[in-house]
Amino acid sequence: MSAGPLRRETAIGAAPGPGVTSGPGAPHRSMPGTPRPGSASGTPAGDPTEHGRLPDRVDQDLVELVRSRLVAEALPADPLTIAGIVRESGAVLDRARLGRVARLLQDELHGLGPLDPLLEDRRITDILVNGPDEVWVDRGGGLQRVGVRFRDEVAVRHLAVRLAARAGRRLDDAAPFVDARLPGGHRLHALIPPLAVRGTTISLRVPARRRFSLADLVAAGSVDPVGARWLAAVVRARAAFLVSGGTGSGKTSVLGALLGLVPHDERIVVVEDTCELAPAHPHVVSLESRPANVEGSGAIGLQALVRQALRMRPDRLVVGEVRGAEVVDLLASLNTGHEGGCGTIHANAAGALPERVVALAMAAGLPREGAVAQLAAGLEVVIHVARRADGRRIVAEVGVVDLRPDGHAMVTPALVAASGELRPGPAHAALVDRLGGPP
Repeated sequence: MSAGPLRRETAIGAAPGPGVTSGPGAPHRSMPGTPRPGSASGTPAGDPTEHGRLPDRVDQDLVELVRSRLVAEALPADPLTIAGIVRESGAVLDRARLGRVARLLQDELHGLGPLDPLLEDRRITDILVNGPDEVWVDRGGGLQRVGVRFRDEVAVRHLAVRLAARAGRRLDDAAPFVDARLPGGHRLHALIPPLAVRGTTISLRVPARRRFSLADLVAAGSVDPVGARWLAAVVRARAAFLVSGGTGSGKTSVLGALLGLVPHDERIVVVEDTCELAPAHPHVVSLESRPANVEGSGAIGLQALVRQALRMRPDRLVVGEVRGAEVVDLLASLNTGHEGGCGTIHANAAGALPERVVALAMAAGLPREGAVAQLAAGLEVVIHVARRADGRRIVAEVGVVDLRPDGHAMVTPALVAASGELRPGPAHAALVDRLGGPP
């Protein structure tokens, strides 16, 4: 299997009903966040470690032998050469077993090695390697340990170094960590010893294979139909908004679904550290930051890209994740005629968002008073998403941003999730007013 785009179907959704099966070609829900039977202590249903699909030790040893010969002698990795090396090793393999070794070798040289079979599970959003004997995945219902094993620490490090090289980065003793996007769109983070005390760690975020619409979120139970109409009204009214939530809560999925509602005669310019947003819209321009090179120069951050985006005639300026100095330029744009700007931000609750934004702005040199004033005047709506204990991701609250009498910004709930639907909160009338009426 080649290392094409990794599959990521899970982002925000509800648990499956009974009778849903798993595995390649099996029926599955189109929405992410679909926990299946299984637990971290055993092999979960649909785990590619079942049915003997992962290599046994003999195959792994033979693959290592062939790989070493190919690298040492600069030989082509074609079937004839592989068969010759296997024959010289004294191993006797039938055609099926030889084909299996060839496929494993291709995975070793060009794919994800022992991790490649995991890509058959369309629910997996994250693959986490904590060493040769410890691999975890997230299928939308929390982390589960799987039965994947590497040969040893050297094999884990070899994979990490090779993936870093595919992203145009180095990973060695002089540069012991890497955070990059691979050509297939998946996000890589790797850390090697001595920083990683127990061995090389690899974290892979698998990109979504398909775009999720607001209708998909409704079908998954992430938001009720009435709540969806309110979210659509936020986009229609060109209100500036941020989607807040914790890690893995579905912020990007919700933002992408809402951007798909932007009229097709408008231009969307998206600024991200790592490109993840792919809204179903005909006119999207994506800008991605660039890290420093090994000499520590050449970095281009989000703040510089936001400034460039403002010169590109955006109808909607989108910051994929607000987490640094770019917040200053985003707030400035929201206060200077750039309506409908939006993005995501990490926050534990909607009410915690103002202080989070102000803290980021102050760290970038903006005085507190100025940050609060620009936040209250420019940002109108906060959409908070949450991941529940059962793995379901929901739109938990829609709030409006206002200025308190003491000069601090606040978010007042306008819609609050209760019993599976968004119900009016204290600021419901204010939301109706800002949107120019009910949806």
